[in-house]
Amino acid sequence: MVVIPIALMVAIVVIDVLAPPDIHLGPLLVAGPAITASFAGPWLTGLVAALAVVAQAFIAVLRDRDELFSANHQAQIGALILVGSSLVIFCVLRERRARELTQVRYVSETAQRVVLRPLPKKIGPLRVASLYLAAEAEAQIGGDLYAAARTSSGTRLIIGDVRGKGMTSVGDAALLLGAFRAAAHRQATLAELVAFLDGSVCWNLAEPGETDRVGETFITAVILDIPDQGSSIDMVHCGHPPPIVLRNRRATTIDAYQPAPPLGLGEVAHPRYHVDAFKFEPGDLLLLYTDGVIEARDSTGAFYPLAERITGWTESHPEAFLHRLRRDLLDYVGGRLGDDAALIAIERQSAHASS
Repeated sequence: MVVIPIALMVAIVVIDVLAPPDIHLGPLLVAGPAITASFAGPWLTGLVAALAVVAQAFIAVLRDRDELFSANHQAQIGALILVGSSLVIFCVLRERRARELTQVRYVSETAQRVVLRPLPKKIGPLRVASLYLAAEAEAQIGGDLYAAARTSSGTRLIIGDVRGKGMTSVGDAALLLGAFRAAAHRQATLAELVAFLDGSVCWNLAEPGETDRVGETFITAVILDIPDQGSSIDMVHCGHPPPIVLRNRRATTIDAYQPAPPLGLGEVAHPRYHVDAFKFEPGDLLLLYTDGVIEARDSTGAFYPLAERITGWTESHPEAFLHRLRRDLLDYVGGRLGDDAALIAIERQSAHASS
């Protein structure tokens, strides 16, 4: 790349020397360091700027040795020095900003790995894939959450979405995930687990400094209990978008018979958690997602029709399925989501395949 500005300056020098005396192309030498600053750092930009100054002096010497000390050439050389110095300062500030952005990204990715741990690709007889799509280009974590925990007889999963945005929602998500990981393998029934999670969120909101958020902050969630044996799943639905089962290329939305209010409203609503059950057989693909998926809009304002779009898809492996879903979703919205989105795809393997 550095050949381009240098070749340009050489061409300017040659043309200026051969041109009539009343034509001066020396001011165009500033294009050399300007182009270099677009792709190089301060040292290389400074070097090209110095070469531009030397080239301007060379033009003056070749035209007339006395012109090197003329006011015209001195002004042009001074302008090149000023512009070159400004470009070097710009490159220094740009590199400092790039380092800060790299550090921010590193901290964000580290926080994501700590709070929102990637799900393993295989959990018992299940093949699993997870995906987090951030609405903000530089943000890697938000209020969407998911986690999985093994029990003595199966796997428990949670996917949820904290109302609101910013660091407050991240803290609420971290609180719920910590409570789930601590209690998922200890609570005897799924209803007891959800009651414990609801209590944890409510207790947090009752802490000093958080009481003004009571009734205004809540977390929608779906909590599942997938036994290793059998072909049924237990589910507690807390105001969250319902799961979808893809069976024989047909998408079926699993609506709850008695949905509960979101977590964090227990002190207000006093919910009784009803456990729903639905079929999940070997070869089926279970899709869990947050509302950032179904509330995504295209250029006309139409919502993303998730169940309709995935009907007929042949991808059976969770990773391949989510890869296609991600591409299809981003194409639908034009490349950027308006809200964070989390997705989990789960396939139950047959007893022969899992062994």
